[in-house]
Amino acid sequence: METQRRPPRGTRKRDVPLTEDGIYAMALQLIDADGVEALTMRKLAAALDANPMSLYHHVPNKDAVLCGVAQRVGSQFRAGERADIPWQDRLRELALDFRELSLRHPKLMGYSFARPDYIQPEDPFWQGLVDILFAADLPEPEIPRTAATLCAVFTGLLVGELTGALQRWSTLPPAPADPDEEAPSPPSKDMIDTMFSCALDAAIVGVEGHVARVREGA
Repeated sequence: METQRRPPRGTRKRDVPLTEDGIYAMALQLIDADGVEALTMRKLAAALDANPMSLYHHVPNKDAVLCGVAQRVGSQFRAGERADIPWQDRLRELALDFRELSLRHPKLMGYSFARPDYIQPEDPFWQGLVDILFAADLPEPEIPRTAATLCAVFTGLLVGELTGALQRWSTLPPAPADPDEEAPSPPSKDMIDTMFSCALDAAIVGVEGHVARVREGA
C-alpha cells in the first residue's frame, strides 16, 4: 500500500488552490523534494488535501502534470532578450540562466534532459537561442543545426554537473593513479563555475568560427 507523505516543508494543505496552476505548483514542490519517479496522482492529491479523482477534472494524467510543470518552469526563463549587447554576451547570459534554472530544479531538469522532446520550438530558451544566432548573422538555413549543437553542449554539461559526473571527471589523474598517492579533493563550486565558463567560451568561439566559414563559403 502506498504511504502518504506530508507536503514539503513550508507548504500547508489548502495553501495551494485546486486549480490547474495550483496542481502544477504543488507537483513542482513534490518533484523538487523527492524526484519525478516518486510523484503520483495520489500523493499529489494528498498534498493538496483533495480527493484523487478531483484532480482529473483539471489534468488527465501524470504525463500532463509533468508537461504543465515543465512549461511552468520554462516560463521562468527570460535571459538572452537584450538586443543592446553583443550576441556573444547574450549567448553567455542565456547559457548561464539556463544553468541557474537547472540547478534550481535539478530533479525535474535531470528527468527532462533524458527526453528528446524536452525543448519545443515555442520554448523561451529555444527562441532566445534562435534570436541570438540571427544576431550573429548566421544564415537562416544553418540556424537549426547550430542551435541543436549548442543545446547538446549545454545539456551535456548540465547532465554531467547534475549527476556528479563532471565533478568526478575533474579529479581523474592524467595517468593511472599510484595506489599510494592521495586522491585529489573534489572540486569546489567555484571550480565547477570556471569549468562551465571555459566550456561556454569554447562554444562561443566555435560559433564565431562557424559563422565566418559559412559566410566565406557563401
